[in-house]
Amino acid sequence: MKTMKKAAFTLAAVTLSMLLATACTTGETTDTNTAAAKSTAAVLDTASADGKGFYAPVNGQRLYYEIHGAGRPLVLIHGGLSTGEANFAALLPELAKTRKVVAVDLQGHGHTPDIDRPLRYEGLADDIAALITHLGLGKADVLGYSLGGGVALQLAARTPDLVNKMIVASATYRSDGWVPETRAGMAAMDPDAMFGSPIHDVYARTAPNPGDWRALVTKTRRLLTENYDWTAQMATVSTPALFLTAENDALYREHIRDLTALLGSKTPSGSRSRLEVVPGTTHYDITYRADLLLPLITPFLDSPATAK
Repeated sequence: MKTMKKAAFTLAAVTLSMLLATACTTGETTDTNTAAAKSTAAVLDTASADGKGFYAPVNGQRLYYEIHGAGRPLVLIHGGLSTGEANFAALLPELAKTRKVVAVDLQGHGHTPDIDRPLRYEGLADDIAALITHLGLGKADVLGYSLGGGVALQLAARTPDLVNKMIVASATYRSDGWVPETRAGMAAMDPDAMFGSPIHDVYARTAPNPGDWRALVTKTRRLLTENYDWTAQMATVSTPALFLTAENDALYREHIRDLTALLGSKTPSGSRSRLEVVPGTTHYDITYRADLLLPLITPFLDSPATAK
């Protein structure tokens, strides 16, 4: 029986990884990098070998990022075991028409080498804060998905002076917000079982040290299976927020409703957040539906920061 359960959980984890990477092999992101953005960043940071991005020296690591377009800054934070390009390829071209979009690869993910440090939401948020400061972005808008959504929540809680607005897609503020099947899949993540999956193929193509795959999956599994409760923090966050959840998400709908009401509830301005359910989507494909997300994201980003 134990063997059968282990096999079932391993299958769930492999399926989870494959779904996360459904669109990773659909082609390259449209190159909307502007010459001005490239030249500004290149003054300080080392360009990647393919010329698409840069490495910023922050918090003892070489954090990879790409800049697309020009205008008000928008930082994109991807989900676990993924990359900025893989998660946001469908959204990037349109967003970059009117904004300076900064797509980041988190510690150990994609182009960013791993360092001798565990993955924690707080540490990853501090990395994004350091990058915002390093690039002189001022107060930036932030869009985070899944694990990256948790990073965005911590970023707003820890460094509110750096976040103008945030969009959080399919993420939780308590570990018990994930449905049991999702938590079981997270706990069963096996780097060897994921070899040859689409998400591993993306990693192998982009990682500077492909041999670090086992370490990345192990660190990510530990992060995703830790218990956390950010209720007290979220009540003090005054950042205007748009919460997005898939019609068939990997978390409880009521959990996101609670977060929408909780955010900023103990601040003078009260809650300045709203929730949108994205029809016909799942946790694993929500960021690929630009046709559904852009009509929600764009008006929110364009509206005054003081608006509810």
